[in-house]
Amino acid sequence: MPAERPMSVVLCWHMHQPDYRDLRTGTIHLPWTYLHAIKDYVDMAAHLEAVPGARAVVNFVPILLEQIEDYIDQVGSYLEGHGAIRDPVLSELAEPALPGNEPARLRLMQDCLRANRERMIERFEPYQRLATLAEWYEAHPESLIYASNQYLADLLVWYHLSWLAESSRRTNPRIQWLEQKGCNFTLHDRRELLQIILDELRSIIPRYQALADRGQVELCMSPYAHPIVPLLLDMESAREAMPEVHLPVNPVYPGGQERARWHLAKGRETFERVFGREPIGLWPSEGGVSQASLELFAESGFRWVASGGSVLNNSHDGHSTSCSHRVYRFGNAGINCVFRDDGLSDLIGFNYSDWHAEDAVANLVGHMEHIAELCPDREDCLITIILDGENAWEYYPENGYYFLQNLYEKLDAHPGLELSTFSSFLDACQPEAAVEDKLVAGSWVYGTFSTWIGDPEKNRGWELLVEAKHHFDEQIASGKLTSDEIAAAEVQLAICEGSDWFWWFGDYNPSTTVSQFDQLYRMHLANLYQLINIEAPPHLADVISRGGGRPSRGGVMRHHDEKN
Repeated sequence: MPAERPMSVVLCWHMHQPDYRDLRTGTIHLPWTYLHAIKDYVDMAAHLEAVPGARAVVNFVPILLEQIEDYIDQVGSYLEGHGAIRDPVLSELAEPALPGNEPARLRLMQDCLRANRERMIERFEPYQRLATLAEWYEAHPESLIYASNQYLADLLVWYHLSWLAESSRRTNPRIQWLEQKGCNFTLHDRRELLQIILDELRSIIPRYQALADRGQVELCMSPYAHPIVPLLLDMESAREAMPEVHLPVNPVYPGGQERARWHLAKGRETFERVFGREPIGLWPSEGGVSQASLELFAESGFRWVASGGSVLNNSHDGHSTSCSHRVYRFGNAGINCVFRDDGLSDLIGFNYSDWHAEDAVANLVGHMEHIAELCPDREDCLITIILDGENAWEYYPENGYYFLQNLYEKLDAHPGLELSTFSSFLDACQPEAAVEDKLVAGSWVYGTFSTWIGDPEKNRGWELLVEAKHHFDEQIASGKLTSDEIAAAEVQLAICEGSDWFWWFGDYNPSTTVSQFDQLYRMHLANLYQLINIEAPPHLADVISRGGGRPSRGGVMRHHDEKN
């Protein structure tokens, strides 16, 4: 390696879950927020704490932060003797009486199988035995009468034990005691596990605040409920990277610019309240950018924005001479743009989970060293890795413990590579941005918006949203709603505008997951109609998408060049 300035490396971890809550009833329909919180958000903090010289950017979507707070309030109140836990699976862990009817008992068994079979179930011999029996009951529902309450209690405990952070598993004697006990868990044991879960949830925000205070972490934000901002501003922007795309019947989202501003302002408000600091940078939902959105982000006070490398390639018309490791500016948008190294990021997301940790890190670092050798000016260049901070690790042994530990240690000690954050890099190097005329709109997935629009089912989702937005606007204009009703409706509308519903629509995704998100989306739309005192249209009862595909990683992640 040359003896010049080390090459800057930025690891950016994106933490995101859509809103699984029914804001009308308070019921939480899917458990992924608290499960990823106690597993991934805890572990990702612990790995940074273990290597004080390590640096990273961490992104929390504001609607996720609010859900974590909600879980803390629910579980805390319950353990204090008042209030209820509104997540059905978590509630069963704590309640003395387990489901009595056979359909409910079968549903609970199925819920407790929602974990990676190889890495999370088969890792623990007692859990594997219980899961095998649950699968047998699935095939023989007539025998459910013989499933005891003790069996259900043990299955619930092991399900939650498997989702706990690896760092906590290795250091918390209470977790270790439960694992060693192995079976015949009492109500006291279950309540103890619930207290452990609460302690883990409560630790998350303070730990990331402390990491940010010490300069190890740069906290950044996304728009409030994770909408695709360029599509709110102008659906026609999808044609920039997909000229032949079929758009919804009415390809205009009414008041889209106002809604985009709302998501940025509300997101900032939530971020500052939770973390006690202003966000400097932005990971826009799914890395979705356009020239108009860049100008809006700059106007909103953000210093940098990140997106996918394929967006940059499209903006260069595929010229091989373009350097993805530079900082860019586009047109009149006064904001620094950095781009994901898609190849390196996807190696972590899709390839290294089956490698020995040291071999995987050596391979990744080798690629980084090669990039550093090719970059003529280290002051202007950086290596940017951006991916989910949650979905990849369940495919790794021990939740990626050895991979992440080795990665931070190797990069921290490397003489030619230097872990940094986007803001630290901009401050220290003051890179000269490469200036281009215009950005071609797209996302980190394929450099297009095809994951969210263009498919008949995705388009139908947009048509239902546009229809609801027209009714929303009419009611606001009528003056019939109180200020409190308007505020509640705005939040509900924001949830409907989130990207996740459109992500899952389409026949290439698993049918069970598609059905869940289809129902959630239509429930959110129905709640919006109720909040604005309008009867929901009958066709809102019609299924939008059924799915049926078997994508890699269950569809929760996309390879940047793996087409639908």
